[in-house]
Amino acid sequence: MIKRLRKRFILSAILSVFVVLFLIIGGINLFNYLEVVKDSDNVLNILMDNGGVFPEHMMHDPFERRMPGGGGRINSPEIAFESRYFSVRTDQSGNILATTTDRISAVDKATAEEYAGKANSSGRERGFIGDYRYYSRQDPADQTSLIIFYDCGRSLGNFRSFLLISVIISAGAMVLVSLIIIFVANNAIKPVAESYEKQKRFITDAGHEIKTPLAIINADADVLSMDIGDDNEWVADIRKQTKRLTELTNDLILLSKMEEGSSTLTMTDIDLSSVLGEQAESYKARAVTRGVEYQSSIDGNVHIKADRKAVEGLINILLDNAVKYCLEGGLISVGLTRSSKGAVMTVTNDTKEDMSEEDMRHLFDRFYRTDRSRNSETGGHGIGLSIAGAITEAHGGRITATKKAAKKITFTAILPASA
Repeated sequence: MIKRLRKRFILSAILSVFVVLFLIIGGINLFNYLEVVKDSDNVLNILMDNGGVFPEHMMHDPFERRMPGGGGRINSPEIAFESRYFSVRTDQSGNILATTTDRISAVDKATAEEYAGKANSSGRERGFIGDYRYYSRQDPADQTSLIIFYDCGRSLGNFRSFLLISVIISAGAMVLVSLIIIFVANNAIKPVAESYEKQKRFITDAGHEIKTPLAIINADADVLSMDIGDDNEWVADIRKQTKRLTELTNDLILLSKMEEGSSTLTMTDIDLSSVLGEQAESYKARAVTRGVEYQSSIDGNVHIKADRKAVEGLINILLDNAVKYCLEGGLISVGLTRSSKGAVMTVTNDTKEDMSEEDMRHLFDRFYRTDRSRNSETGGHGIGLSIAGAITEAHGGRITATKKAAKKITFTAILPASA
């Protein structure tokens, strides 16, 4: 319990830090990328509005100017000399009419025409091909298309460098924060752990203290029956309630020991197929007398390393639970298979009423009963499934309850299989 709580705390804290870092770093890098796109589109707008060249005043005007077409502001007249671009003009069929590469040395005519073909194939007005941002626009006068490619290599290089550095720093921060979280996790959950340990000790100590007066009451009932006879209803009721309270006390002590890990488990190789088959057969008569159809599908030679008595207790809890709460005339199915996860044991039964999702979440809680099908009239104390969960976890396995369909529930216990 405490180990699970510690793991959940660590995972939740680390996940929270990761999400925050992801949003911050992702947001900053997304903003940088959008700025690269915006700046390159502003330059492409100038070039497109002037037929693929910078206007003369952009080469000489030392003052900040508004970009043509309302495309933002140009922050430096030097941008015309810093920009590297090329253009290709095509007809309606995509045939090359003219290619201009005099403002870039890294791209020859063949490469420019290849890029133009890719831009036309994309069907998009703007986009990236490699490190080149392109803008394609059709001239309504002669139906030709001008495609201008702007070299964003420097801007994208800066963007990628910042992205890499931010990812490396974030990864380092995540490792550092994770180590700190792991280090402080014990202190963070210490109050809960102490409270839980006190609760378990109280249950164990109180259980042992209750056993003595229960034994005395039971002995007194025997003496009383000798005087007034065994058929006295009050004596019978005392014995019945004493037995019920004794069983509850033993179950609570067992559950507490299982959760503490102080219960001694004798781990041996067990033929689970044989054990489950025997237990399932013993419950068949009870099921039939209640008008319940009983089926089993148990694969042979499924072995596990476990405590035989504990595993038998687990099987008894699941089968007893299925028989008690199965709808009259319903179906109980018992199954066992071996998978990559281990030995998979399933017990499925029809229920008297459809169970809600809230009920499903609390089935393994102590003393939990639904207001409908799981009431005290069926017997038991409401901690059987809690014990089943503790037994499964003590063996390194896990148990779940799922609703396969309306009014049908399946308990699945997975135990590590022997090699």
